[in-house]
Amino acid sequence: MGLFDDKYYGGSGRRKGFGEGRGASGRDRRRFARSAGYREGRGRSGIRTAALSAILASLLTALLLFGLFTTFLLPKLSGAALNPTSASASAYDPYDRIVQAAAAVRPAVVSVVNHRAAKADSEDEEALEGAALGSGVVFQKDGKDAYVITNHHVVAGGQELEAVLVDGTSLKAQLVGSDVITDVAVLKIDGSKVKAVAQIGDSDRLDLGETVIALGNPLGLGDTLTSGIVSYPKRVMPVSLNEDGVYDWEQQVIQTDAAINEGNSGGALVDLNGKLIGINTMKISSTGVEGIGFAIPINQVMATTDELLKNGKISRPYLGVYSLDLNNPYAPLGEEQVSNLKLPSEIKKGVVVLESLGPAKDAGIRLNDVIVGFDNQSIDSTLMLRKYLYERKQIGDKMKVTYYREGKKQTASVTLGERPEADQQ
Repeated sequence: MGLFDDKYYGGSGRRKGFGEGRGASGRDRRRFARSAGYREGRGRSGIRTAALSAILASLLTALLLFGLFTTFLLPKLSGAALNPTSASASAYDPYDRIVQAAAAVRPAVVSVVNHRAAKADSEDEEALEGAALGSGVVFQKDGKDAYVITNHHVVAGGQELEAVLVDGTSLKAQLVGSDVITDVAVLKIDGSKVKAVAQIGDSDRLDLGETVIALGNPLGLGDTLTSGIVSYPKRVMPVSLNEDGVYDWEQQVIQTDAAINEGNSGGALVDLNGKLIGINTMKISSTGVEGIGFAIPINQVMATTDELLKNGKISRPYLGVYSLDLNNPYAPLGEEQVSNLKLPSEIKKGVVVLESLGPAKDAGIRLNDVIVGFDNQSIDSTLMLRKYLYERKQIGDKMKVTYYREGKKQTASVTLGERPEADQQ
């Protein structure tokens, strides 16, 4: 069925004209006129509604596009017109963030000169041989004073210290405090000449592969920048505190392939926001090795600097022994030396006492005693001895020491003292 009665349409679907076929009565024509008029009127109303909707949609779209243009695009176009060089760099230079980060931290990085011998009257070759070069970072400014973070090994043994700012200004530096265990030191300089202080970041949030930059004074070439990535954010490395080749401590470090060379020690490792996330400390230098450098995480550094600023030192518990590992692969004991200890055959690991001082001596521990345990926990090496003392004990604590003397197992109760500046347990 169509919209209308079948009599108005032929078999082809075309409406028959009036007068064709059977004649249409007047009543039929009036019925058709009314129906046609109703449909034609309804169609004109729909057209007007659709046209009005289209006009309103066009207006809303135009207003939306105008708002987006004035809010986002117009300021960028204006900035590009005023500073086409900057706009070009932002658009096409993928390393622009490195440039900005370096510019933010560069004025806070200093060169540190450690005069380990008396200063000569003239700058001859002999005088230069008495100086060691390193780096540092200004991390705090307090009134007329400014404070610099650097490495302990940069300032160790120094008779006179100086810090050279990025503009070449040389300032006398005073050692506030230093810690051999964490390899962190703090210097004080004249703050009136300091123009910038480094912003402290969060080393615990570093990701593998994150871009970092290193700034410092490698080989005396001050104001040097290198870049790389975080090769490993929390690497644990063995350390020889006495620099005798015997690993007697472990240090958690940030591993990076940014070039770190001699003189970079104490300098800044910075993220792309220009925030200090590490203090450069060492590298692996060996044939066939490239791009393996290390920095102390800034969160560890700041914990040490806070105590150094407050007390001038880091207080740690002290047992009072110089020791050698029973199975030390770097300085193995001879068969005769091991035989003289008269140890039971099953004892293969322990710490041989070479000298007993302070609390250990007071408790009766002496030369050639072999320490094998603290508080019922086995102690296999000097590294374990130190870690147990520094991480689990406090000054004044009592500790049970288990050791062998002349083949007999014995125990002693030791009241731990405070570690002196010399490197001993």
